[in-house]
Amino acid sequence: MATLKKDFNEYREKMNEVILGKKNLVIKRLWNLDTNTYEDGALDRKTKEILGLVASMVLRCDDCIKYHLGKSQEMGVSTEQMYEIFAVANIVGGTIVIPHTRRAAEYWEELQDNP
Repeated sequence: MATLKKDFNEYREKMNEVILGKKNLVIKRLWNLDTNTYEDGALDRKTKEILGLVASMVLRCDDCIKYHLGKSQEMGVSTEQMYEIFAVANIVGGTIVIPHTRRAAEYWEELQDNP
């Protein structure tokens, strides 16, 4: 049975393989920089994922939102914390973020049902 989580992860993995298979050095370096940005440093990984999620919601990138929701779940963010994160994103981004909050809430619910 297809799920939002399964569909998203399968598509992301498939297309990442296609893109990285072209061996473009700039894309490879950019994606490596992205990976390294979210490692522990002065800020821990969980905090960085939360920041990434808020930024993704404000920028209205649904794929990015799903990615950061999944990582946030893996790092133990609770539903109560998640809704505070949604609140910050809505305050910063304004009402245009509301549709993305709906989709984020739907995806979060699925992550809770299918960890």
